[in-house]
Amino acid sequence: MSLGDLQQLSMLAVARLGEDAYGAAIREELRGIAGRNVSVQTVWVTLVRLEEQGLAESIQVPRPGGGRARRIFSLTPSGWQALQAARASMARMWEGVVVP
Repeated sequence: MSLGDLQQLSMLAVARLGEDAYGAAIREELRGIAGRNVSVQTVWVTLVRLEEQGLAESIQVPRPGGGRARRIFSLTPSGWQALQAARASMARMWEGVVVP
């Protein structure tokens, strides 16, 4: 399975954030670390597609003190495999590249 740039970055954000991998935090990770300023809707569409593809999963977690529950994302074993395959593919492509 071939992953797009935003899919890879979103999956890496989920992996980096661990138990704090919810929509707004993922968006901030994409902005702060990857330099990608994407809308909340774009993040959600990407995360839902990753779930549909079996690469991520989510659970609803109640917030302490009440309020709307957060949807926490994590990578599935298939998600980790796809992410590692994308990393290996990119590494192979960089082999032999001479940067001027």
